[in-house]
Amino acid sequence: MVHSIRLYQEEDQSALVEIWYHAVLQTHTFLKEEDFNFYYQLVRGGALNEVEKWIYCDNEKRPLGFIGVDGSKVEMLFVSPGHHGRGIGTRLLRHAQQVKGLHLQVDVNEQNEQAVRFYTRYGFAPEGRSAVDASGRPYPLIHMAIK
Repeated sequence: MVHSIRLYQEEDQSALVEIWYHAVLQTHTFLKEEDFNFYYQLVRGGALNEVEKWIYCDNEKRPLGFIGVDGSKVEMLFVSPGHHGRGIGTRLLRHAQQVKGLHLQVDVNEQNEQAVRFYTRYGFAPEGRSAVDASGRPYPLIHMAIK
């Protein structure tokens, strides 16, 4: 099987929204329904377009996951739930490090323990905390960085 990582193309938009939707539904179980719907509307409305994105594709060029970065900050990393645990997130993160440098930062929802463990495994360490997320909602963030 040949898999690839490539830059985002406009025709990827609906597939990425679907990946985001299903991944967040599975991994962000702490979100209230109205907050999930709020974020979903942001994503559908173009929030994904605010960052540079790379897409992980299967051998048929179908997107299975994506990473979005702004400078050296990982703003989003989502993998289709049927493909969790297969190294896609790792490959996307390593790709971002190759392109953007080894000293990446990320903000992780404190309640998303799986994501905190994931980033910790790859050398990210806590540097601070916010009581609310970037939208001012009550979902604390851990600010992490690779030293």
